[in-house]
Amino acid sequence: MKKLFEFKTRTIVATGLGAALFMLLFMYIKIPTGIQETDIKTAYGIGAFFAALFGPIAGGLIGFIGHALSDAILYGSPWWSWVIASGITCFGVGFVYPKLRIEEGIFGMSDIIRFNVVQIISNLVAWVVVAPVLDIVIYAEPANLVFLQGVVAFISNSISAGVIGTILLVIYSKTKSQKGSLSKEG
Repeated sequence: MKKLFEFKTRTIVATGLGAALFMLLFMYIKIPTGIQETDIKTAYGIGAFFAALFGPIAGGLIGFIGHALSDAILYGSPWWSWVIASGITCFGVGFVYPKLRIEEGIFGMSDIIRFNVVQIISNLVAWVVVAPVLDIVIYAEPANLVFLQGVVAFISNSISAGVIGTILLVIYSKTKSQKGSLSKEG
């Protein structure tokens, strides 16, 4: 049985790789939404994918480190309220980890629904509550702007995680052998 907060060597390697991919996608593969400083980020699909495969600790670190490094490189310093929200998003998605059987080659419709319900809830909490509240508390940003940005980020990040994350999980599960799928010929 998979443990929710298991952290093995494989998880550490996946966290480093995931954070690097998250950072690069966050910086370079994005679609403007028309709302100030709020883009559709493909990085959340990768973050959700890794979180579903390796759990909440790996997911949280991937979102947090990837976003922090991206901000530091692009802007000179991280925008901490959104960095924390990215970490929370991917951490939350990781809670689906023990329920999925991807390593056994199984990722059916009920798994897709479970994954997407968890990622939508994680995005909702992170972007409609955490990011705007921290923007107001840390940076004294205007409430109407940050809640608008938060709702747009929630919708766009949920779509990114839902579409990209689901596609990657389906493809990855197909690379694994299902238990009992190989028979001994004799």
